[in-house]
Amino acid sequence: METVKFTAMKDGDKEDYDFLAKHEHPHVAGTGDRLLMALVDLDESFSGYKITRLGHSLQSATRAWRDGADVDWIVSALLHDIGDIYAPHNHDEYAATILKPFVREQCRWVVEKHGDFQLVYYASHVGANPDKREQFRDSVYFDDCAAFCERWDQSSFDPDYDTLPLDFFRPMVAEVFARKAYDPAVMRPGAREPLGNAEVAKQRA
Repeated sequence: METVKFTAMKDGDKEDYDFLAKHEHPHVAGTGDRLLMALVDLDESFSGYKITRLGHSLQSATRAWRDGADVDWIVSALLHDIGDIYAPHNHDEYAATILKPFVREQCRWVVEKHGDFQLVYYASHVGANPDKREQFRDSVYFDDCAAFCERWDQSSFDPDYDTLPLDFFRPMVAEVFARKAYDPAVMRPGAREPLGNAEVAKQRA
């Protein structure tokens, strides 16, 4: 059997769907590698900044790593703008959807909302609302998103910063996307982990 027998999904049987599962599993296992390839495509995104969008992503993740952040934070920082090419009007939601099955709720929420939080830095220059983040003031993750933007996102456009290369983060991406999707032990709704750890940061320095 080289393909399924059906031409409409409702006509498939167990043999067909067992066959598809054998093809799906190795494809799913390659998600992390495909995301790393997609990150490289960010260099084809719009220009004008002092560094590329890939450079911004790497710099954000580097700052997270040097702050002693855990792997969920680091991978979230690395991938937070991956939607810039594919979903320029809702890049934050795009990235959050990719991360959602594999990182804790805190990180997914921060990535999903970071676009609104970033407006505080530039909205007054483009006719937008700098206080758009205030609609989320009651969220348990509000301060985390504000800190994410301040420490790792808005500050990561520096061409002179000593940014780590993409291959440095490859094992971390592989670790996160090798997890069982939607594992309750990973999701942990309402749980908050600090963005940094001074002792870990000292060890990494």
